[in-house]
Amino acid sequence: MFPVPHPALVPNSYAYESQPLVKPTGFREYDARWLFGSEINLMGVQALGLGLGTLIREKGVAPDIVTGHDFRSYSAAIKYALVSGLLAAGCRVHDIGLAVTPMAYFAQFALDVPCVAMVTASHNDNGWTGVKMGAERPLTFGPDDMSRLKEIVLAAKFDARGGGSYMFVDNFAERYMADLADRPKLTRRLKVVCACGNGTAGAFAPRVLERIGCEVVPLDCELDHTFPRYNPNPEDMAMLHAIRDAVLAHKADVGLGFDGDGDRCGVIDDAGDEIFADKVGVMLARDMSTLHPGARFVVDVKSTGLYATDPVLIANGVTADYWKTGHSYMKRRTHETGALAGFEKSGHYFFNKPYGRGYDDGLVSALAICDMLDRNPGRRMSELKDALPKTWGSPTMSPHCADEAKYGVVDAVIRHFEELQARGSAFAGAPIRDLVTVNGVRVTVADGTWGLVRASSNKPELVVVVESPVSEARMRAMFAAVDGVLRTHPEVGAYNQTI
Repeated sequence: MFPVPHPALVPNSYAYESQPLVKPTGFREYDARWLFGSEINLMGVQALGLGLGTLIREKGVAPDIVTGHDFRSYSAAIKYALVSGLLAAGCRVHDIGLAVTPMAYFAQFALDVPCVAMVTASHNDNGWTGVKMGAERPLTFGPDDMSRLKEIVLAAKFDARGGGSYMFVDNFAERYMADLADRPKLTRRLKVVCACGNGTAGAFAPRVLERIGCEVVPLDCELDHTFPRYNPNPEDMAMLHAIRDAVLAHKADVGLGFDGDGDRCGVIDDAGDEIFADKVGVMLARDMSTLHPGARFVVDVKSTGLYATDPVLIANGVTADYWKTGHSYMKRRTHETGALAGFEKSGHYFFNKPYGRGYDDGLVSALAICDMLDRNPGRRMSELKDALPKTWGSPTMSPHCADEAKYGVVDAVIRHFEELQARGSAFAGAPIRDLVTVNGVRVTVADGTWGLVRASSNKPELVVVVESPVSEARMRAMFAAVDGVLRTHPEVGAYNQTI
């Protein structure tokens, strides 16, 4: 019988080497994330594999599963601990080795395997690990599946029937890259800075871009799990500034930055300016809806209001569906509504046919951006960006808030705004026009300026975003007002960055 996981064990002890350590807060809304060593140990990862295999059988899905791992010093060890648990639960494991997360999603289709368990900490700092899981391609687990998995693992209610099998799929990366490049080459020779932050995408992204006809300027594409320059996160200003410098130095057409597990793509234009991912999404929506009038796009609540107000999108008959932030929520909503694409401010994009298979892949996003430039041969990326109506928006800001406290704080903030609205009180100098509470709270005032507060699904943080179609001053006023509400809660700490 496998022992019940413990929520806290001390390293360098007999208990740590003899019992599974699994901190309950590692089970997030749509994936799992832990600090390796202090919040989960290898035996705990084995318990996770047992639990996942048990859940797959409980769901009535064939116990065939793809697994892979990102490039961190400990990821392979974690993957093999996970595999041992899956085998004990009777799963047939197809291991694709070192991979970006979308390569594992692609493998579900290419190998005709229903389930996936990708070992990755995505863009999190070194020390973190995690698993992105699914049992219904192209979807990944949502809150119900993650809650059930948590119940199974923490109670050690495993179906350890054994009889699993293991197969390593040799050179699957080539199959993935060939699929991406199986398309017409660009007619326009684009010079592209390809930045990978020394993360996993460095092994694949430059080669795919070269195959479609780009002149590639590689930036930090050598694999180095210490991440010596910056974390591979296209929302991180350090990474964006490095791409900017390379774009200007090489006079590139565009800079593309990939996150640690390759499912997101950040953009720097030819003038060296970063374009937040929601604005890139508006540009792509303009391009795609010109070819597909009447298209529906799903966008997350952190995103710009332009999806609903841009005159080009309105003229093209676009329907904008604002939905919950989070790759699993967005992926499912895009799939279930038959939207042409889903765009998340963090850079997760979900393309349905004819562009993709519904899952988030930073390289598919990069190809869509290159195609957009190719279809506009007389215009530069900066010109396409400047053609959008002007808004002043913040980066995604993340004040610290413990996992145990963050949801309670957000609930209190929602109540605060609902009470303000019920009283007819002004906020940030203007009457409240609208509250959206599908995911935290997005408060919009009369002049269209808005602010968002929600709980991060991946880290012990809140998420704060503000935007104004009026002026930078109004954007800053909204931030000051939102921050003033948060400062009434002592659980809320410092920001990772501010405007």
